[in-house]
This record gives sequence, C-alpha cells and structure tokens, in this order.
Amino acid sequence: MTEKMRAIRQEVLGGPEVLEVVEAERPEPGPTEVLVRVRAAGVNPTDWKHRARGGFLGKPPFTLGWDVSGVVEKAGVGVTLHKPGDEVFGMLRYPFGAGSHAEYVAAPSRTFVAKPSAIDHVQAGALPLAALTAWQALVDTADVREGHRVLIHAAAGGVGHLAVQIAKARGAYVIGTASEGKHAFLRGIGVDEPVDYRGVDFADVVKDVDVVLDTIGGDYGPRSLRVLRPGGTLVSVVLSNLDDMDTSGVRSETLLVEPDHHALAQIAALAEAGRLRAEIDSVFPLEEAAKAHERGETGRVTGKIVLTV
Repeated sequence: MTEKMRAIRQEVLGGPEVLEVVEAERPEPGPTEVLVRVRAAGVNPTDWKHRARGGFLGKPPFTLGWDVSGVVEKAGVGVTLHKPGDEVFGMLRYPFGAGSHAEYVAAPSRTFVAKPSAIDHVQAGALPLAALTAWQALVDTADVREGHRVLIHAAAGGVGHLAVQIAKARGAYVIGTASEGKHAFLRGIGVDEPVDYRGVDFADVVKDVDVVLDTIGGDYGPRSLRVLRPGGTLVSVVLSNLDDMDTSGVRSETLLVEPDHHALAQIAALAEAGRLRAEIDSVFPLEEAAKAHERGETGRVTGKIVLTV
C-alpha cells in the first residue's frame, strides 16, 4: 500500500487562497536519490510568482517550494553521501524540481549537504535558494574579491541580506540599498554604506562599483550601469531590460540559480562558522502556507519566511 503525506497543492493559478492542504502519495527514492523528511522549507518570491502566474512550471496542479531542511528517511541504490537519520539541507532543482512544501521530498543525493550543527532546521531551511543565488552571482559569476566595491539592491531582502554576508566574507566593501528604517539592520550584517532608495537616486550617489547585484529588476539594471567602473559586472537575478542600453566596457549577466553541491558546502561552512545567518522574518506551519504567501506579498519582509513541517 502506498504511503501518504500532506502537501500544499494548487489546482489553479491565483491568490494565496488557491493553496490547499492535500493528501498525496509519498515519493520513493530512485537510484542515487534520497527521501528526506522535511522539517523546514523556505518560501521565496519565486513561490508566490509561480503560484499567481505559473512561470516556468506552467499550469497547475503543482506543489511549490525549492528549499529543504530535514532528515534522510531512505537512501536509494548507489547513494554514499547520506544515510537514514542524517540531517541535511539543500535546494531542489530549479525551476522544475519544485515540491518541498510537503512532508517528504525525493531528490538526487547531491542536492543536499549536511546541515550545519550550529543552526537549526528553520535557519537551514531559509538558506539554500537565496544563498545559492547570491553565491552563484557574486562568487561564480562576478568573482568578488577583497577590496571590490559591491552594490547590492534590496540588501535587506531574502537574497540581498545573504549576499551582503557572502560579499563581506570575501573582503568586499558593500553598499546596500534599502529604506532608511532598515539601515540599522544593514549595518548589523556588515553593510558599509547603506543607501536610502526612497530619499535619493542611488545612481547619483554611488560610483566606481566593481559589481552590482540586481534583485529588483525594472529600471534598476539600466540605472546600475551608471555606477559601474569600466570592466565592472552587473548580475541580475530577475529579468532586466537592458536591450536598448549601451553595455560596452562592462559585463552584464542574467542568472537563474542551479543546484550546486560544492557551493552549498561552502555556504554550510560559512553558516557553521557563524559568518552567514539568515534573518528570519516569520515562521508558519505547513498548513498556513497561504498566510506565508500573504506575508511575502506585502513587500515588507526583512530576510526570509519559513514553513515548518
């Protein structure tokens, strides 16, 4: 008899009210896969955007969620990294591996690394997608190094506040945009120069930047070109309209996050050492996923929203 689990599912696109708690079949791990009992799972902007518009996933039905922190329940044939009982965390394959807003997920074993002992499942569940996005943008793409001037937009947001800490860990001077009320928070996580985007145009007050991380989109990408040094790099993690802009002399990239065992291990090491920590905005039980989405869509979130299972 097939075992069952609870999952958050939607049959149609729409507002948070389309999210339902359902009974679904518990997955079984295939070769090189592990079955993980989910303890916590982050909720990211990509979740509510897919819920409302379908995005890469297309039409429902589907279960959202890419972040996972939990305990290995079963290991498939050929798995050597993890054993039943191991605490692990990771990001399901983006975008088509969604499904962590449930009691169990099955995924390739190298999706996961050992959960740092210094943090709990809520902290670990908040990290993977946002931290990997920041790492792949700043480290893999832009090669941020000691002495670089780095501008991070929405520096108090889910990706932004982790990007700040990763850039600081690599010795960068960090400039971060956020409303003035969040500047104390930004300084607390290492921002050297907070910029109130409501009070000034960042492009008028920031200059000679080596790397810009754009987590907002719209006109932020084109405006950010004005602050880059020759040879600088702009990395956008959202679609940004640069088609009609002169990008000669600089590098411009658009990034989609990917699972990355090595990078996640580096992120875990920073977390273990106390150099990377997710700010938890709010925590909701799995069955209140709709409330978590409502909170996210207020646009006033500092850090991360997490579901506990």
